[in-house]
Amino acid sequence: MQITVKRALGALAVVAVVAVAGIDAAGSASGSDARAKLTLIAPAAAGGGWDLVARESQQALRSDGIVNNAQVVNVPGAGGTIGLSQLENLTGQSTTVMVTGTVMLGGIAINDSDITLQDTVPIAKMAEDFEVFVVPRDSPYQNLEDFVAAWRANPGLPIGGGSLGGIDHIVSGQLAQQVDIDPAAINYIAFSGGGEVLTSLLSNTVGIAVSGYNDFRDQIESGNVRALAVAAPDPVDGIDTPTFKELGYDVDLVNWRGFVAPPGISDTDRQTLIEIVTEMQETEQWDTAIERNRWKPSFVTGDDFGEFLEVEQNRITDILRELRLV
Repeated sequence: MQITVKRALGALAVVAVVAVAGIDAAGSASGSDARAKLTLIAPAAAGGGWDLVARESQQALRSDGIVNNAQVVNVPGAGGTIGLSQLENLTGQSTTVMVTGTVMLGGIAINDSDITLQDTVPIAKMAEDFEVFVVPRDSPYQNLEDFVAAWRANPGLPIGGGSLGGIDHIVSGQLAQQVDIDPAAINYIAFSGGGEVLTSLLSNTVGIAVSGYNDFRDQIESGNVRALAVAAPDPVDGIDTPTFKELGYDVDLVNWRGFVAPPGISDTDRQTLIEIVTEMQETEQWDTAIERNRWKPSFVTGDDFGEFLEVEQNRITDILRELRLV
C-alpha cells in the first residue's frame, strides 16, 4: 500500500505529553470537580470532526451553565490512539473526557494499540456524522462516475483523508473494492485532521478527498469544492448530494461521535459526567449544533454505550481485515 503520513509520531507524542501536562495541572486546581471545570480532549488536530464536536460541546456546556469552565485540548496523532494513551495516563481523573468515534476504532486496529476503548469509561454516544467525497471546483471529475473511470485507469491516483485505518480510509477502500481496485494498493494519503485534508485539496496536493461533511461544508456551500457522494444509508437532510447507494455502490459506513472518560473514576463521578452530557444534549445550543452540522442524534449512555463500543470495535476490525488494510 502506498501511504504518506503527514506527521511524525514522535513529534506528536511530545505535543501530547505537553498538552496532558496542562490537563494534569488543571485537574489539581481547587474546585476541580467536573461541574466546575471540564477538559474536553479532541484527539486530532484543530479543524477536524473530533475538534468540531469538542468545541460545539464546549459552547453548549458554557451557554447553559452546565459546566462553569469547559476547555478543549487537541492531542493529535495515529487515528486518535495518542490521545487514547494519554487518557489512560489520567487514571482516576474525573474532570476530563475525550471525544471518540469510528476513526479511533480503526486507529486501534491498524496501529495494533495495546490500549483500546475497553480500557476507558464509556460516557455517551452523541450523534452520527457522514463522510463525503469532494473535488476542487475546477476538477475534471464532474460526478462520481468520472472519478471512478479515471481511478480504474490509474489506481495510483492520490486520495486525501484522515488517519490510517480511520473511516476516511475505510470508505475509500470500500469504494475501491466496489470498482474492482485492490483496497490494499490504493494511494491513500493520510493527514492528521480534516483541516489539513481540506488544505491538501485546495492546494492540489490531492485531486479528491474524503472526510466528514462538516470539514468541507463551508467550501461546498461557497462553491470552492464540489461534493460527489455521501456515505450514508439514506439521503441526509440538508446535504444536497447523492449517497453512494443511490449511485449504485454499497458504501454507507457511518461515523459516530461520543465521549469516554479515563479509567479508574468512581461510579459517582461517572454518573456526574453522564448527567452533564445528558443535560448538554437537551439544550437549544446542542440542537442548533445538530442541525447546523447535519448530524443525526444517536444518544446512548453508560453500559449500553460500552456494549456498543465492544461490538463496533469487532465490526470495524473485521472490515479492515476484509479490505486487507490490516
